[in-house]
Amino acid sequence: MGFAIWGGVFAFLAVALGAFGAHVLGDKLSSEMMSVYHTGDQYQMYHALALIAVGILLRLHPASRLLPAAGWLFVAGIVLFSGSLYALSVSGVKALGAITPIGGLCFLAGWICFILALAR
Repeated sequence: MGFAIWGGVFAFLAVALGAFGAHVLGDKLSSEMMSVYHTGDQYQMYHALALIAVGILLRLHPASRLLPAAGWLFVAGIVLFSGSLYALSVSGVKALGAITPIGGLCFLAGWICFILALAR
């Protein structure tokens, strides 16, 4: 599956999870946990759009090694960062917060790869 398709899937899920959070979890979670959930959803959407950009750019620069690296780092970041925030907010298990920075590092590394790919 190409990165643009992954981006579309993650964007769809961000909208669905955002609606779920607003309409189902809104009355069940504390405002602090709702904010945590919302942060996960926002970052998922941002990086879903980044994946779509990676997919489009790979069509223009198929030999790039940095663009696929950026794409996989964005995928890992979504799973680890957003996924851990969703799980933390719903479960209340604070230990899940230890996973979040790993996802954040994946996002940062992905953006570095993305920038370097465009600079070449």
